[in-house]
Amino acid sequence: MSNDKYIEPDEKHSALIIIDVQKDFTLKDAPAEISGTLQVVPNIQRIVNHHRKQKHPIFHVIRLYQQNGSNVDLCRKKIIENGKQMVIVGSNGAELVDELLPSSDIKIDSNLLLSGSLQKVGEMEWIIYKPRWSAFYNTSLEKHLRNLDVNTVVVCGCNFPNCPRTTIYEASERDFKIIMIKDAISLLYNKAILELKNIGISIMDTDEYIAWIDRYCLI
Repeated sequence: MSNDKYIEPDEKHSALIIIDVQKDFTLKDAPAEISGTLQVVPNIQRIVNHHRKQKHPIFHVIRLYQQNGSNVDLCRKKIIENGKQMVIVGSNGAELVDELLPSSDIKIDSNLLLSGSLQKVGEMEWIIYKPRWSAFYNTSLEKHLRNLDVNTVVVCGCNFPNCPRTTIYEASERDFKIIMIKDAISLLYNKAILELKNIGISIMDTDEYIAWIDRYCLI
């Protein structure tokens, strides 16, 4: 852990950001399965449960695509228009994986999320829709984090080269302190870890992170 007060994470003012752990990206043989995502779900689940226990904010950040492709990134617009099934509004594949939900009967409220509102699913837990790679792009995430007096974000999910990486860099641009959980994020590679350390990101594995939370909660 850094001894630099400007980048050292602050457990008492932290929030968990879980990115795109939806069935279409996660489950085996799903239409847009991302390698390694299913394998990190147990670690994400442990982290989520710890944040619930400590009553710290949790944000499940997701993608939703209209079947006609109207809200889809340019790089995916053609395949969605041609019928690719990938986190389509109203589909089972757009739902979060069951292991991360506080209750098995929770379903995504697509209309609410697409309107820009957050869907509250627990005491300190929300789902938020992002229209592009970053969890901060055209969303109200930063406003909600500031309102909750959060200065440290903890990032995990699917898949590092796209949405988690962009989210981490945009969090850095907004002067949040940042932790990335390296064994709770899919498609992470060694060079990225070095690059993130160079911009002051704290890198932990799940065991280290949970021990860090428990230690600071005793202070």
